This record gives sequence, structure tokens and C-alpha cells, in this order.
Amino acid sequence: MQISKAEFKCSSERISQVPKDDLPDIAFIGRSNVGKSSLINLLTGRQGLAKVSSTPGKTRLINHFRINDAWYLVDLPGYGYARTSKVQRGEFSKLITDYVLRCEKMHYLFVLVDIRLEPQRIDLRFIEMLGENGVPFGIIFTKADKLSKTQREKSIERFRTTLSEQWEELPPMLVSSSERGLGRDEILDFIDSLLKV
Repeated sequence: MQISKAEFKCSSERISQVPKDDLPDIAFIGRSNVGKSSLINLLTGRQGLAKVSSTPGKTRLINHFRINDAWYLVDLPGYGYARTSKVQRGEFSKLITDYVLRCEKMHYLFVLVDIRLEPQRIDLRFIEMLGENGVPFGIIFTKADKLSKTQREKSIERFRTTLSEQWEELPPMLVSSSERGLGRDEILDFIDSLLKV
């Protein structure tokens, strides 16, 4: 898939505010600072489209980007960042769960996971919730440039092993590096195949 047009459409504080058209949403979520904005900029080929911040927890709204006038790329707030107040964390999780579980436009969800880390409990809990609710999702490992090929394979295998303790069928897994442009074509081709279904 080639992205020839990518523009910011709107930010929403609740799902009643998301665009009312029939274009499907392909959404991205992950722990704060997992590299979501960088990946969105890589995929769209627009450097400043999603605001990249060194401060975790920067995305606090649901951001819709209209792609090729055919679908929306959706940037969801990060979860599990400790520096926001408990009240705010509660709001994030309500905003996130409302969107993920109740938004009919959401066609598919990518959960972003930092490839350098052991499987994190908060990611595993989130993935478990998706499974329990039948939400279609895949996993994108970010920051792959920080590890050697062998280390990457070990890390993904560790994640697979952890998930296979609970799951018979594992979700699709893709690998990316915003620094090196790694995984861009694979992710876009995967999205293309999702939109054709």
C-alpha cells in the first residue's frame, strides 16, 4: 500500500465525538513511550503528523488521521504511565476501553510492544482483555534497531511462549524500527489486506 494522502482529522475526548462516516479505523495503542507517534509518522511518511514527545503520556485524546480518503489511522492514548494522577489514569482507561470495546468503526487494533523488554504485565493484561472481548488485534514490536537479529528473535519467542500459556491461536506479530524504517512495508501491506476483508 502506498500512502499518498495523510491528514489530521480530529481529536476526541469520548467516542461520541469520533468521525461519523463509514471509513474504517485502524488503531494503534501501547504503553506510554513505546514509540507510537514515531511509528505513525514512519507509516504515513509525514514527519510531524503525530506529535512525538520524550514525555510519556503525551497523547491523551483519540486522534484520527484520514489516510488516502479511504480509512483512518487512529492514535490512542498510551496506557500504564505512572506519572499521571490516578484520576487521569482512570479516564485514560475508560476512554481506551470505551473506544476499543464499543466503537463500531474500529476495524483492527495494533498493540505496540517494546521489543527490548520482558513481557510486561500491563501489556499481557491488556491483550487478555482484548481476547476475552473478541477484539481483532495484532502485535507490533517497536525499537527493533536497538537489538541484534538474534536478540530480536529471542525476545519475540519469549513473548510467544508467554502468550501461548493462555492462547491456542497467537495474534499476528510484526517487527518495526522507526529509526531505520524497518517493518513499514510489511505493516502497510498487512493493513491493506485487513481493509480488503
